[in-house]
Amino acid sequence: MLRLLAACLAFLTGCRGTPPARGETPELSRLVDSMRPVVERATGQKFKGPTRSALKTRQEVRTFLLGKLEQDFPPSRQEGVEAVYRLLGLIPDSLDLKKLLLDLYTEQVAGFYDPEAATLYGVIGADPTELRFVLAHELVHALQHQYLPLDSLMRIKSSADEQTAVQAVLEGQATVASILAFVPDRNILRQPGFWEMARDQVKTQAASMQVFSRAPLAVREGLVFPYLGGAAFMRWWDSAHAGQPLPTLATMPRSTEQILHPVRYAKGDGPVQVRFADRAGDALYEDTFGELEIQTLATVLRGGGEVLTGTPIGWGGDRFRVYRSAAGPALVWYLVWDDETSAARFRGTSGVRLLAAKRAGYRTAVESVAGRSRPTIRIVIAPTQWSQWSRLPELANRE
Repeated sequence: MLRLLAACLAFLTGCRGTPPARGETPELSRLVDSMRPVVERATGQKFKGPTRSALKTRQEVRTFLLGKLEQDFPPSRQEGVEAVYRLLGLIPDSLDLKKLLLDLYTEQVAGFYDPEAATLYGVIGADPTELRFVLAHELVHALQHQYLPLDSLMRIKSSADEQTAVQAVLEGQATVASILAFVPDRNILRQPGFWEMARDQVKTQAASMQVFSRAPLAVREGLVFPYLGGAAFMRWWDSAHAGQPLPTLATMPRSTEQILHPVRYAKGDGPVQVRFADRAGDALYEDTFGELEIQTLATVLRGGGEVLTGTPIGWGGDRFRVYRSAAGPALVWYLVWDDETSAARFRGTSGVRLLAAKRAGYRTAVESVAGRSRPTIRIVIAPTQWSQWSRLPELANRE
């Protein structure tokens, strides 16, 4: 995904040079060291120590990323994520999500930072202009790692939505800083139309990337959002928190709603805790969607091509589980809303479309849940003969 941003902003950099050849790690080290002061000026933060760097071939990168995917996306999680995405119509039934992600991550990659090894890697054969831009971006991550525990932050287990929000902060700062590393005038980021132009360039470049252009909308949106959505949030953060380059662990945004609508973050409008009453038991997978994925789902259901996130949807929190059954996976999803108007809007749009999306051998239910402190909707998409239709999993008494 960094290649997208490198391409859409390359006209700003005007950088040229020869990329390091195989085995010439000292040359890469000199390049990295020469860019550290530039990154410090762009972020307003100082490096606390040296930055390790190394070169990898594209095949080595693919092998490395495959290992990371196996670690962070084990078979049980893959099965659960694929099940819920298929049931909601976000991906086709035949799609191998892990293979797609590996192909996407390795498509013309130029460099990356590995928090576990605390090492910045350049890819042999990368375009020189692209490499410099990517190294600036990844140097920001190396700098962030000296102030925040990146490795643990990127492995938040309880909520994929919160993890996406954290990723948006980190990638957003790196995106803004890597632009400022080459164009130090911060006013360029505030010029009318700048980010609209960047988004258009991203779309144009994405169309030329074979793997990315063929990926489902939900996958494409999930990959691009941390960079562009995160950059928009960090531009707001910079204007609202002068002298504080990054949120702390205690003040880190907790939802994509807060990233999409910073005023919600400023007001302390965090997600409510939504919990099932019983233990996971025979559940295959459990997680949270959040506003970004709900907006993406709404776009897919109405047949749209662009996810429009400018208007808050009144999301308060959500939680879903996927259960195994002999006839196929079963989804139980609870959504909590800020008010009745928001809940009714969802039921009348996405709810109606989910009911209309027939799946052979399956039954869908979209209904309000009585007795909750906030308006709550339950969605069930499960095989017709699922044994738990008569005793659906319930929420805990408190949200």
